[in-house]
Amino acid sequence: MIIVGELINASRKAIREALEKKDRAAIEQVARDQAAKGAHYIDVNAGVFVDEEVELLTWLVEVVQGVVEAPCCLDSPNPQAIEAALKVHRGTAMINSISLESQRCEALLPLLAGTDLKVVALCMSDKGMPETTEQRLAIAEELVGLLTGKGVPLGNIYVDPLVQPVSANQSFGISFLNAVDAIHKRYPEAHFMCGLSNVSYGLPARSVLNRFFMAMAIAKGLDGAIVNPLDDNMMAAIYSAEALAGRDNYCLNYIKAFRAKRLGV
Repeated sequence: MIIVGELINASRKAIREALEKKDRAAIEQVARDQAAKGAHYIDVNAGVFVDEEVELLTWLVEVVQGVVEAPCCLDSPNPQAIEAALKVHRGTAMINSISLESQRCEALLPLLAGTDLKVVALCMSDKGMPETTEQRLAIAEELVGLLTGKGVPLGNIYVDPLVQPVSANQSFGISFLNAVDAIHKRYPEAHFMCGLSNVSYGLPARSVLNRFFMAMAIAKGLDGAIVNPLDDNMMAAIYSAEALAGRDNYCLNYIKAFRAKRLGV
């Protein structure tokens, strides 16, 4: 499972305040904490600062990569911000995200063409958010075709089938799970990436629903997620589900997580 640590996001009060003050130590600590808990990528987002996003996203990349070896997931639809951040990024970054929304697609596709960048392919179009498995698969097929047609290797594409809250429509959860299964069968070399916490929006005890949904999605083929790696219960669910789904040879990752005290027990 590819874990993208979600905590350096300007929508969070503590991060917004750290960005306003250019508090390097605060950002460094969040980056270190996530990497220590197993994050493979560190998501960086400065989106609430529209007029300063180019500068702040670049600053975040420099600060984060100054203290951890992990690459960054550049979380912005702004091609200028991503292009600037890529100039200072070390190693292969992940771009979060491209979609079939025409303005977003036209702006980001040239940045990805012919590169080895990883990219999150969000199943959204100008028609809005998909609701059914079939709609998700259709968007995924078009996005994958566009990206591979521009030279992006299939293995560098992380499809996000788009999680929506079951409190709004009880079919949204199963539609997502079935989409993961269908896309996995259609493109076995591609990967997945998503933020699963939307599934529980508006409901009590959200963390419980999120953990069970994660385990169900892993059983369907999910192999990447944007999560809080400091949440030991969520990480325990991930390590356990991967072992039970036959995706952890000899349960070595599970055993290592236990020894590293990442299972919450």
